[in-house]
Amino acid sequence: MDWDLKEELRDCLVAAAPYGGPIALLRNLWRKEKAASVRPVLEIYSASGMPLASLMWKSGPVVSLGWSAEEELLCVQEDGVVLVYGLHGDFRRHFSMGNEVLQNRVLDARIFHTELGSGVAILTGAHRFTLSANVSDLKLRRMPEVPGLQSAPSCWTTLCRDRVAHILLAVGPDLYLLDHATCSPVTLPGLAPGVSSFLQMAVSFTSRHLALFTDTGYIWMGTASFKEKLCEFNCNIRAPPKQMVWCSRPRSKERAVVVAWERRLMVVGDTPESIQFVLDEDSYLVPELDGVRIFSRTTHEFLHEVPGEALTRAPGDPGQGLLGTTKESQKADEYLREIQELGQLPQAVQQCIEAAGHEHWPDMQKSLLRAASFGKCFLDRFPPDSFVRMCQDLRILNGVYCRVEGLVLRRLYPLAIQICEYLRLPEVQGVSRILAHWACYKVQQKDVSDEDVARAINQKLGDTPGVSYSDIAARAYGCGRTELAIKLLEYEPRSGEQVPLLLKMKRSKLALSKAIESGDTDLVFTVLLHLKNELNRGDFFMTLRNQPMALSLYRQFCKHQELETLKDLYNQDDNHQELGSFHIRASYTAEEHIEGRVAALQKAAEAFNKAKNDFAAKATEDQMRLLRLQRCLEDELGGRFLDLSVHDTVTTLILGGHNKRAEQVARDFRIPDKRLWWLKLTALADLEDWEELEKFSKSKKSPIGYLPFVEICMKQHNKYEAKKYASRVGPEQKVKALLLVGDVAQAADVAIEHRNEAEMSLVLSHCTGATDGATVDKIQRARAQAQKK
Repeated sequence: MDWDLKEELRDCLVAAAPYGGPIALLRNLWRKEKAASVRPVLEIYSASGMPLASLMWKSGPVVSLGWSAEEELLCVQEDGVVLVYGLHGDFRRHFSMGNEVLQNRVLDARIFHTELGSGVAILTGAHRFTLSANVSDLKLRRMPEVPGLQSAPSCWTTLCRDRVAHILLAVGPDLYLLDHATCSPVTLPGLAPGVSSFLQMAVSFTSRHLALFTDTGYIWMGTASFKEKLCEFNCNIRAPPKQMVWCSRPRSKERAVVVAWERRLMVVGDTPESIQFVLDEDSYLVPELDGVRIFSRTTHEFLHEVPGEALTRAPGDPGQGLLGTTKESQKADEYLREIQELGQLPQAVQQCIEAAGHEHWPDMQKSLLRAASFGKCFLDRFPPDSFVRMCQDLRILNGVYCRVEGLVLRRLYPLAIQICEYLRLPEVQGVSRILAHWACYKVQQKDVSDEDVARAINQKLGDTPGVSYSDIAARAYGCGRTELAIKLLEYEPRSGEQVPLLLKMKRSKLALSKAIESGDTDLVFTVLLHLKNELNRGDFFMTLRNQPMALSLYRQFCKHQELETLKDLYNQDDNHQELGSFHIRASYTAEEHIEGRVAALQKAAEAFNKAKNDFAAKATEDQMRLLRLQRCLEDELGGRFLDLSVHDTVTTLILGGHNKRAEQVARDFRIPDKRLWWLKLTALADLEDWEELEKFSKSKKSPIGYLPFVEICMKQHNKYEAKKYASRVGPEQKVKALLLVGDVAQAADVAIEHRNEAEMSLVLSHCTGATDGATVDKIQRARAQAQKK
């Protein structure tokens, strides 16, 4: 691997995209307490360990990482928010998994793939599951409750059946399958007895097969429909594995499961023996369509089934034993005798011959053919035809392959292409490489016009996989044919390859247009920064005005990096509304002293007036008045007033006993009487200044009535004071007030007097059989009399 990891994989959240895709790592600092100043770094690498992106993680704790089918990185946070990043660390969007997930937090999460797209499944702290089968068209489903689930399941996974995503989970010895409406128990056919819990489960890449690891050390393998058992293997290890994945090949009848512990890897299937590997370091398994990727800090390997009858690495494989005779000469006789006693020597020789045909490296081909030749010596009637034919084929193929390079250097392109096609070399390694070489030769023919050369190259290459028009254009530019390079770049489908060369050729404005067409914001930013350094300030701003998308992106950049430049942009565009908003933000972030803040607000008010936004201008002027007033209050009274709202300022004054100042502020800022009474009522009750509250209630008729007085007093558990105001409550709220202070009998009398059915029902709801029997009888009699009338 090309990376240089500082952390162990076990200390990171790891996600690898399928089909040999990129790898994401995030140091999991949330597993244990760390210093608050330490922030993890999200790193994205190619499959070979080449760095693609690195960014400081500034959001909340992450529970799980995963890649979507579109190779977008999904980061599931503890609060249920999922952040989506591109392959190069560019932020794309975010979405939430719902309020229930936010309230109960995320315990565990899975990113999975179905025919509908990529989905996210969440296990919350309330031990409930929430699922979305397609993050591109977000529709949240809350899965049914699992009976008896009081803690997190021992293991769980997602399962796609009939185009519907399900949750399969284990609770002790029981398995449950959840869909959007039901929770169904599952019984595995042929499961060995004695299982008290399931420790791990794995679904195959195609979602057709299922494997479960039990606490008895057995691995059950069967169909995902739970109708058929394929096999069961006893690995004699009861420790829970770190990972378990399927390893299979399309259209193959062989099925295997790879199980990984801390330092051991085991491959098991429907045979009584397993293949075991010792892991030198912490490794991570990635299931693929045709095998399993295994990567660590130093290597990235691929484990897969060898096609046909070719050689395998199984310990009991006869071909493997025969190959061992050539590697360990001191044990050659022992290996050979063992193979002969089992009658497997002809099979071993044939396996080594066929395996040589699957190898690309001559050294390994020679080792396999040498082992086959050695085995043939001990067979009387083994036909030599296959051995001789394989030696001839390999000699010719290896020799011809070496000759292709010479033919290309001699510009014998048609012959080189025919040889590659005959050898059935991968197109990228053979024909595409030769065509690219031909195109680079073609651009050097300066006696042909740029347009004719570009057309000829495109007609010959078309959309051939593996051919890069940008590489050919770079060669043309190196030959001094800039216009030809630009024409060739028109055929390059990847904007990321077009733009760097255009910048190199000093065609920055064309590069900006191409970057905008691509929709890649990182690419646009790259061009913008290049243009900024290349052009003077006026020309740069003029270029931006002709490209609205680029201008919008540059504004976003300036908001975080260059605030003064952002102000200049707004001034040049006469965007007074945004300029006012800029000064508002500056008054809270850039200015520390009150004079500077007021000056910034003054500029904002002027900008809003120019923008004819009367409301914003008036609100800004009011804020300036409030800041000056709060500064005076702090100087005169002490305490903290700055940056409080008008309401909080009034409340703070009341709490400090400055009632007249509070009333003056309310008048100055036109606080309505009702709101002022509420503020004063709440503040005096918090102070428990009941005497002042009573004086306040009698100062004039209450605009909010007297029921709030009763409610606030009862909230402070002061029934005595509450009763003072209950008698002053108006008739329409009298019953409610009396019930609040616990006077059920008098509330009943008022309700009967009002002959109000709703009020009588309300009183009855507060009656208890033990103490209010007489009141209940009184209300029932009143009802009966009313019905007679």
